[in-house]
Amino acid sequence: MNTSPSLSPEEIVQKQLEAYNSRDMETYISLFSDDVKFYNYEDHVLTMEGKEACRSYYQDLFDASPNLHSTTLKRIVHNNVVIEHESITGRKGLTQAITMILIFEIEEGKISKITVIK
Repeated sequence: MNTSPSLSPEEIVQKQLEAYNSRDMETYISLFSDDVKFYNYEDHVLTMEGKEACRSYYQDLFDASPNLHSTTLKRIVHNNVVIEHESITGRKGLTQAITMILIFEIEEGKISKITVIK
C-alpha cells in the first residue's frame, strides 16, 4: 500500500487501526516512517525506533494474538497530531480489555512518532 501525503492524519491513523485489527503487516508497516520513534509517556523513554524494529515487534504481537482487536473509544485530531483512547482485547491471550492512549504524530504522510500512555 502506498501512503500519500494527501491522506489526512486522521485517515492515516484509521488505516493503521484497520491494518492492526486485521493483522495486515504490509499495510500496517507502510504507514510508518523509516525512522519512526515510540516513546513511553510516563518517563519519556524511547522504547522502539525504526520501521524494522516496529515490524519485528508487531509481527511477534500479531502471531501471539490471533484475537487481537482495538476499538477507538475517543479520537482527537489537531493539525498533524491524532490522539486515540483505545480499548484492546485479545493481546497475547489476555481475556480482559486493556486501555491506553496513543499520541500519533504524522509527518509527510507517515506516522513519525507515537507516544504511549498506559
